[in-house]
Amino acid sequence: MTVADLLPWLTIPAAFALDAMLGDPRWLPHPVRWMGWTIAKAEPLCRKWIADERLAGLCFALGLIVGWWGLAALVVGVGWRLHGVIGFAVETVLLFYCLSARSLGQAAMAIHRSLAKGAVDQARSEVAMIVGRDVENYQAGDIARATVETVAENVVDGVLSPLFFAAIGGAPLAVVYKMVNTLDSMVGYKNPRYLLFGRVAARIDDVANFIPARLAALLIGLAARLCPGLNARRALITAWREGSHHASPNAGYPEAAFAGALGVCLNGPNYYHGVLVDKPYIGVGLGAVEIGHIPLACRLMTRTALLGCGAAWLGTVAAAIL
Repeated sequence: MTVADLLPWLTIPAAFALDAMLGDPRWLPHPVRWMGWTIAKAEPLCRKWIADERLAGLCFALGLIVGWWGLAALVVGVGWRLHGVIGFAVETVLLFYCLSARSLGQAAMAIHRSLAKGAVDQARSEVAMIVGRDVENYQAGDIARATVETVAENVVDGVLSPLFFAAIGGAPLAVVYKMVNTLDSMVGYKNPRYLLFGRVAARIDDVANFIPARLAALLIGLAARLCPGLNARRALITAWREGSHHASPNAGYPEAAFAGALGVCLNGPNYYHGVLVDKPYIGVGLGAVEIGHIPLACRLMTRTALLGCGAAWLGTVAAAIL
């Protein structure tokens, strides 16, 4: 076996290492921004050409997903055909763009630093950048809770799901997942504009995250064993008992695992665009989130991401051997 034969097996750990080193520097062009641009351009065209909102949303979502998969598969395929090193570099960089563990941790810790020095207004502005709820009246405890919830939920969207799909179909399938996730974040709303048009995109995102979200609960429990002061057993029990107690069919599982590991109560009622959404609490009977829980959540997220990378890598190796 030559070095060239090993390169396809190394794309996942190489992309993970690249994310750990670079995160999401603003000076780098990012495919997710291009995805957002194509979504913004395609929406009015689909609405114009197809009168039925459900059908328009279906064509819109499937067209973008298939188109981006085709583009990614073409770029990766050409790279591998030109040379093993080129293919390795192209696929590694594409997968790197699909991961966001470092940027998630950086955003959370920036909020922690603001709260630690008493700059609540600044922390409120920072948390508004990473959550979709109304935070105008949030105080320090509310901001800390929202931050921990975002770290818990996005360990799936930003790390584990891309790794899961990369293990199955390489960087092109991870790119497909990022398009699905970006579609959901832009049109998957239950408001008059997107209730019908964005329904397909939202359902595809639910399906895509179904397995990774449940695997995440197990990985979070294992990661909690590696974090002094966290409770692995309670993480798994809380995920099992309360993972389904969420408006999302998937977000509750990582949130419940984080709640159990940290010993805090998450979720609950929140305002979205001025409307109160009465969400159930997760981690019922556990303590309130405090500022000090943010770095613990980041530590748990990092170890969960590392375990996820290892699992994805082992999956690719096993599939290649078998």
